[in-house]
Amino acid sequence: MKAHELRELSLTELRARVKDEKEALQNMKFNHAVAGQLENPARLKMTRREIARLKTIIHEKEQNGSAE
Repeated sequence: MKAHELRELSLTELRARVKDEKEALQNMKFNHAVAGQLENPARLKMTRREIARLKTIIHEKEQNGSAE
């Protein structure tokens, strides 16, 4: 999702997305360590960036006091 689309979500939805992305990242790291290969190794980097993007938007919303 694009950042402007994520900004439309509520804090609880954003936190749920962070949790899901972290679980996906953990699974990818585990599969990479065990199997030694991934279908798309660039997906690790994209997932880490998505988590950072979500956390940034959560922080912005908390600072602005727009708790939805």
